[in-house]
This record gives sequence, structure tokens and C-alpha cells, in this order.
Amino acid sequence: MSGTEVSKKVASVRLDRLLANMGYGSRRDIGLMAKAGWLQLDGMVLTDETQRLSLSADLAERLTIKGRRIDPLPGMVVMLHKPVGVTCSRKEAGTLIYELLPDRWRVREPALSTVGRLDKDTSGLILLTDDGDLLHRIISPRHHMPKRYQVTLARPLSGEEGPRFAAGDLMLDGETKPLLPAELTVTGLQTASLILHEGRYHQVRRMFAALGNHVAALHRDRIGGLDLPEDLPAGQHRLLGPDDVSRLFAG
Repeated sequence: MSGTEVSKKVASVRLDRLLANMGYGSRRDIGLMAKAGWLQLDGMVLTDETQRLSLSADLAERLTIKGRRIDPLPGMVVMLHKPVGVTCSRKEAGTLIYELLPDRWRVREPALSTVGRLDKDTSGLILLTDDGDLLHRIISPRHHMPKRYQVTLARPLSGEEGPRFAAGDLMLDGETKPLLPAELTVTGLQTASLILHEGRYHQVRRMFAALGNHVAALHRDRIGGLDLPEDLPAGQHRLLGPDDVSRLFAG
């Protein structure tokens, strides 16, 4: 047989470092878990916390602590139903979005970050990930990732909103570049669904303010091709798999 066979080197990491970076405790804590027989790989007890493990794609399904699978390895993606009153920040006053996550997720390394933001008074779908490449791919202006919002207004719609938003020439106060075209679907006298392809500061609120109306309530229920499940209550989260992430870019 001609040619040469090349074997790919699989990255590996020390057991204690892996679990410490995933928020399960200090390296000393992981050592105590190992000595107590809490750690198993493929059902076999691991008593040496310094053992190196191959970072295979299925490692999170094979490695357990007290019989429970560990969290996803770095590259984790989380969907969260953000309630009104919660801030997408790590330092501001009030309830922060990271407080809605398990304690150990808040100390993961690399850290989980929100994919964009929703303001304090907006509810709905927000994603968090420790995958920097994925984060930038989603929020990059080049990709124009569509996002759908359900809007409740203080006053009745006038009928001019749809054509104005779709024209692609609406200018917001303080800006020099017009908005990209957006799609408005009227759902009631004072309610509508709005799809944006960009994410400027308080954009939905400022768009309706430019036409003399005020947004009384705002909820995001879709990013790309990924919908916020109806059975995911406000304040709750769900881990996403590869198929879910693929749907993001199919929208």
C-alpha cells in the first residue's frame, strides 16, 4: 500500500485540572474525590487525580462523579429563558443572569459569556457559551443572524410601522447609518412580531419611539432557527447539543 498513515494526536489533560476548570472544586478537592472513589471512567474507579485523560468528544458521557455524568466539556452552549428584571452582566446591581445558573458554572474556565444581551426589562431567549468562535459567529454583523421579538405597545399601531421598518432607511436618533430592513407582523391592536437582522442598542424600543410609540413589554422568542421552547419557564436553562446549534444557522 502506498502513502503514509498519519495518526492524529488527541489532546489530553490532567483529571484534577479538568474538573477544577469545570467548577467542581479546587485540585485538592478533586484529589479527595478520587481518594473517596467518587470518580469513574467507563465504570472504572479513578483514584489518581493526576492521571491524564484524552479529551475525546464523548468524555463527558463516560466520566462520572458519584455516578452522575459531568457537565459538557468546554464548548458548552446553554439556552436560558431570561426573566424581566434580570441584568445580562457580571457586576451591576440587582439580579444578574449568571445567578440563574448552577454555582459551578459561574467559575468555569474558560468562562461562560452571554451571546449578546437583553436589557433588564426584556425577557426571553438568550444563549451563553464558553466557545469564543461560536459566540463571535452568532453576533458578527456579517452574518445578520435574525432575531424575533414579540412586542406589546403602549398605544395602537398606526399601520405605517411595517413599511417604514421594511424600507431600510429608518434612522435612529444619534446615529448616522440607517437600520437594515426589518419584518413586522401585526398580531393585535397593540401587539406585533418583529424580526431584526442586527442588534443595535435598545433597537426595538428606539424603532417604535422613532414613530411616536412606546414599547410596554418586549420578549425575544427566536434566534436564527432556534425557538424558545414553550415548556422552558422563565429563569430556567437548558443545555444545547450540536443539532440545536446547527438550527441556529438554519434560520
